[in-house]
Amino acid sequence: MTDEEKKQLSDFETSLRHLIYLYDKLRRDHASLQQLLQEKEEALGKLSTDYDALNQSYADLKSAMTMSLDGGDVRQTKQRLSKIVREVDKCIAMLNQS
Repeated sequence: MTDEEKKQLSDFETSLRHLIYLYDKLRRDHASLQQLLQEKEEALGKLSTDYDALNQSYADLKSAMTMSLDGGDVRQTKQRLSKIVREVDKCIAMLNQS
């Protein structure tokens, strides 16, 4: 093997080692990013659940405020109660179908 061939082989080995190093680094980075993505998805799921719970609490509070007759609009209260009764009737109908 000539000196030129030895040099080319040495350069090739150096390049190959560098590529392997870069591949390992990218693989570690990918794993780290996957973990971060999973954590963010879990946080998003929790926030979504919290949002839904707060939205329901707001709707309940709104209903309670509408139903209070402290000088509030009686017509609006009757409409809200009618809506609630219709929702309950739908639920009962669905239970009867089961």
